[in-house]
Amino acid sequence: MTILCYHDVQPGWASPLAMEPGAFAEQCEWLAAHKAVLPLEQAVERLDRWGRLPPGETALTFDDGFRGLYVHALPVLRRYGLPATVFLVAATLTPDGREVDWVDTPPAGPLQTLTVDQVRRMQRAGVDFQSHSYRHADLTGLSYADCVRDLRDSRELLESVLGRPVRLLAYPRGRHNSDVREAARRAGYTHAFTLPEGPETVDPYAVPRVGLYHGNGLVDLRIKSARPYLRLRTTPAYRVARAAARTARRAS
Repeated sequence: MTILCYHDVQPGWASPLAMEPGAFAEQCEWLAAHKAVLPLEQAVERLDRWGRLPPGETALTFDDGFRGLYVHALPVLRRYGLPATVFLVAATLTPDGREVDWVDTPPAGPLQTLTVDQVRRMQRAGVDFQSHSYRHADLTGLSYADCVRDLRDSRELLESVLGRPVRLLAYPRGRHNSDVREAARRAGYTHAFTLPEGPETVDPYAVPRVGLYHGNGLVDLRIKSARPYLRLRTTPAYRVARAAARTARRAS
């Protein structure tokens, strides 16, 4: 798995979803020096049958569209000239908004998402935006018809905001099944992305990514961006990654 998934870049939030700005900048510096970071739409055309990119290539993605990306991630991405894709929860861009109630470890204060103006400014700066569903529901709990409706509504709203086609989808929490994958195809997407916790069947509607979480350092990044990718869990409990890193250090 060589497509990387972050969530927020935010200081002082001790959540698995929040990367400290300094750690994120260090990782971007390493990626710029050691990897060819591809735009996601280009990367999906280069995946092999196991969902892997050629050696030395990777792509950056962010789920949820938290506002910390505008404040803390965008300047770093621009500094190192790295392309990135943000998967947006479409309902957060509506006039009524969408409360962020899907985070298991929220911060003390309100958790904000990107505004329409910030999305458009980031888009002008070269950031790509795609769909993370309409409301961040567990798609596996919806009927097939409701799932198609949710994903289609998300795509259409985002296209109206962005002024460009939206053809890529990241499943909320990475959850999917055969009905969800078929709903994604029916709703007009060409590829959809997961966050597998174990071996999964790979196809255009189940493209694996690996998560980078709070506390992950350069060793974790080097392991998780490697090809062939070790069988590491992508959950916030990344003890396996730590153990592999210790073994690698002892062997060196």
